[in-house]
Amino acid sequence: MSTQALPATTAAANAETHQYRHKSQRWQNARGYLGLALIIIWGLAPFYWMVVTAFRDVDYTFDTTPWPTHVTMQNFQAAFSTSTGNHFGRALVNSVIIGISTTAIAMVVGVFAAYALARLDFPGKFLILGVILGASMFPGVALVSPLFQLFSNIGWLNGANYQALIIPNISFVLPLTVYTLTAFFSEMPWELEESARMDGCTQGQAFRKIMLPLAAPGLFTTAILAFISSWNEYLLSQQFSTAITQPVTVAIAQFTGALPRQEPYTTVMAAGTIVTVPLIIMVLLFQRAIVSGLTAGGVKG
Repeated sequence: MSTQALPATTAAANAETHQYRHKSQRWQNARGYLGLALIIIWGLAPFYWMVVTAFRDVDYTFDTTPWPTHVTMQNFQAAFSTSTGNHFGRALVNSVIIGISTTAIAMVVGVFAAYALARLDFPGKFLILGVILGASMFPGVALVSPLFQLFSNIGWLNGANYQALIIPNISFVLPLTVYTLTAFFSEMPWELEESARMDGCTQGQAFRKIMLPLAAPGLFTTAILAFISSWNEYLLSQQFSTAITQPVTVAIAQFTGALPRQEPYTTVMAAGTIVTVPLIIMVLLFQRAIVSGLTAGGVKG
């Protein structure tokens, strides 16, 4: 073989290798997109069917047509109607009150706890963080009986006592808040706080004027997650709420139809759509901030 033929042979081999790698990469991308599409369909299919049923006439509740048919707005009107004993509007207000109160208290306590765990070195720090994470894994059903007895003894299960719903929610939201903010605070440049201290700020002033503004993205992300967790809670709310304080999760489960023993499926779907759509919009708008907050502390260096 001549020396002139060697470069041509090498070039052909390189081109074949490049073409093979290009096809392999395209196949990997196609598999990735296919898997992503399956996950999206699996996750959104129930929500899509809920929306379709919410806009469907009650006489066609069990119609299996996969797209909207016999569209009507009566189901949304029925969800807010009190003629059948439903109090969905008041339940929405209750959920907002409970969610905002739970989020605010959990954020105030969680910020200081997370700052201490991230900034201070003291014996047993990681043990405390582990206990906090363990508390978030405690089954809620095990708390129903003792909390019910406690709240009954102190009179919190009568009237408009929102504290019977807010305090248990805080116990579930606070571990998530502390863990997320601890990871976020651990990544912050502490040199800025030290510089503020050298310029004459007290530790509290440095925390308030320097660290909190820098931690705003993490605080915002954690607040969204805490509010969503409180908004979706059902188990304890079903036991501790009254007709005045029940949130939307409990109110929807107690919807009644116009006829005895009638299950108002379309009305329930309409109420579920009203409750779910704002959360989905909020998550889509702030998805980058939420992912950033959840992965804080996962990568160092």
